[in-house]
Amino acid sequence: MKTIDCTVAVIGAGPAGLAAAVGARDSGADRVVLIERDESLGGILQQCIHNGFGLHYLGRDLTGPEYAEHFIDEVRSRSITCLTRTMVLNLDRNLSMLAASSGGMIQIQSKAIVLAMGCRERTRGAIALPGHRPAGIMTAGTAQRFINIEGKLPGKSIVVLGSGDIGMIMARRLHLEGVRVLAVVEIMNCVGGLSRNLVQCLHDFDIPLYLRHTVTDIRGTRRLEGVDIAPLDDNDRPDMSRKIPLECDTLLLSVGLIPENELSRQADIELDQATGGPMVDQYFHTSGAGIFAAGNVVQVFDLVDHVTTCGIKAGGSAARFADGEIRHWADDSCPVRPGSEVRCVVPHRLTPGGDGPVEFYLRGDSVMRNVTLLLHNSSDETMFSKKLLAVQPPEMILVSLKSIPQNRGAEYTFELQSGG
Repeated sequence: MKTIDCTVAVIGAGPAGLAAAVGARDSGADRVVLIERDESLGGILQQCIHNGFGLHYLGRDLTGPEYAEHFIDEVRSRSITCLTRTMVLNLDRNLSMLAASSGGMIQIQSKAIVLAMGCRERTRGAIALPGHRPAGIMTAGTAQRFINIEGKLPGKSIVVLGSGDIGMIMARRLHLEGVRVLAVVEIMNCVGGLSRNLVQCLHDFDIPLYLRHTVTDIRGTRRLEGVDIAPLDDNDRPDMSRKIPLECDTLLLSVGLIPENELSRQADIELDQATGGPMVDQYFHTSGAGIFAAGNVVQVFDLVDHVTTCGIKAGGSAARFADGEIRHWADDSCPVRPGSEVRCVVPHRLTPGGDGPVEFYLRGDSVMRNVTLLLHNSSDETMFSKKLLAVQPPEMILVSLKSIPQNRGAEYTFELQSGG
């Protein structure tokens, strides 16, 4: 069995992993290993041929492959070892990994690890979709790979269930290819993706959007023949008296993303029930000493630019931990909690002794207008206040604080108040 010793090992070579490898190397880690199970670097970016990437971090409007290529070039310009077609099978708290590659098994021992495995789409089984099980039902990401990578159309008439960003982008993509996009169906009272995608993907192409609707039946045996959709009543139950039959041969699912955390669970890392990802401090350090996490494995971000920023920070922190510059958070770390109308907040803890500004990523729990975002300490003192014109759950709230007390025993809570 081949063995590798390194300073920092990064698992996953999507946007978070590429950035983490660069951040680790630039922070002094002399031996950085980047591990990717696919045959090439870049992750899901390689099939995202639409633009909109890099506007914040690079100040450029790039496609997914162009954004990936920028950071692949950054990785290749440094002495970073890249292991492609290599999958980590086991991870333990001793920072030891067992991986399978095309050349055989590899034992990897590192001084610090960055988890950057990204996220996966929710499937039909995760949402208990009713009806038969014909061919033609797939996730929006699978359809994206079919058309953008393999050059194959998934169908001729399509309904999209869920209005996540991938679903709306694929509705536009398929429309431009001549496919009949009958409807985008969303169970909530607002879309699940960015407002810009609502405008640019649906409104600009007159693609019908059904809010507060869901699929109630699937028709067809060998191949999908149609679906029924129905509005929700005041008790959030489908009103079958108002159902709408739609004849289609394909149903795309865009019903949410889940952080990939099988390895996190193997290492017994503490997870946040709200995000599905590891609990981290301001250095993106998890509850496992020497194990850091970045990007969509922590929580599903709305912009790849935020993923990159977190990746750079996590990689740099891993290098500093390996060099003994920062310590692991322990019982004296300060909890940061979501309060009223706040669904989740990252980081979850603040490690005393931290230097520099702290960036918090939050999501509201519902659509709100004219609100005030507040940060309170354990004495109910207001540490931060900001007025916001609108809050929507799909769009993250970014708060950067130059300094925040990190005294032992302190606790902090973010909340949203209406009427700001």
